[in-house]
Amino acid sequence: QVQLVQSGGGLVQAGGSLRLSCAASGHTFSTDAMGWFRQAPGMEREFVAAIRWSGSSTKYADSVKGRFTISRDNAKNTVYLQMTSLKPEDTAVYYCAARRLFITTTPGTYEYWGQGTQVTVSS
Repeated sequence: QVQLVQSGGGLVQAGGSLRLSCAASGHTFSTDAMGWFRQAPGMEREFVAAIRWSGSSTKYADSVKGRFTISRDNAKNTVYLQMTSLKPEDTAVYYCAARRLFITTTPGTYEYWGQGTQVTVSS
């Protein structure tokens, strides 16, 4: 089993920045890729960004490219999502997730999930 514990998030004005963290514990060796997803009220969960624990492979949703940066600290088993130039449409509950093998953008392919953290961007 893998446990994912999220921190960060909160309320920020449009144009501001926030950083989310996701600390993994347990059988982390069984995971290869980490992703961030978000879900706004009444909407489906959508892909935001993903990274592999090894190598330099990352992937971003078009809506966040150039504004969000995903990174990792292997020594801490932690993945980060640095969010800048935030917009009201970025308001959602953000989730980190983990899976084996390669990066995907489909939520259903991730095996482990964090508890979610609210990000609210005011206009």
